Amino acid sequence: MSFETDLLAHLPQLRRYARALTGDRAWADDLVQDATERALGRSKAFRAGTNLRAWLFTIMRNLYIDQLRGRRDIAVDDETAPWRQMAAPVGEVDGLVLRDVQRALYCLPVEQREVMLLVCVEEMSYQEASVVLNVPAGTVMSRLSRAREHMRVLLGEEPQRRASSASSLKVVNRT
Repeated sequence: MSFETDLLAHLPQLRRYARALTGDRAWADDLVQDATERALGRSKAFRAGTNLRAWLFTIMRNLYIDQLRGRRDIAVDDETAPWRQMAAPVGEVDGLVLRDVQRALYCLPVEQREVMLLVCVEEMSYQEASVVLNVPAGTVMSRLSRAREHMRVLLGEEPQRRASSASSLKVVNRT
């Protein structure tokens, strides 16, 4: 397969991650386009045999951070942020639960939210997430643990229920 074909195969994952990062469809589409353009322009920098998915997510994350810096008027934890008003998909998941989870996710500090999205939504391994975030795998595990605990608190899960039952935030890809 060619580099371009492999890149195209990752577009749905890039879109999902961009949408989760930004909370805004138009911004997410622009972010994916910018990341794709940058990846294509720098395709010679990609080392064959390494993890293309992690490389693409790293490019997109770096672009997102640059764009956040440029958008000083948008605060990710702002009460008027677009994701606070987004409607839940009808019929897929109970709308109120999805909205609560979405709001709780955007209340997490950015570092915890990124790890939660990469590991729990994109199903990356700790090692893949550590490459994307440019932090040690242990930091990924620590941030994920704190993110899960923070989500439990934000979603009002009772401590005794937590101790006696399996977590509603499932563990994906421990390696």
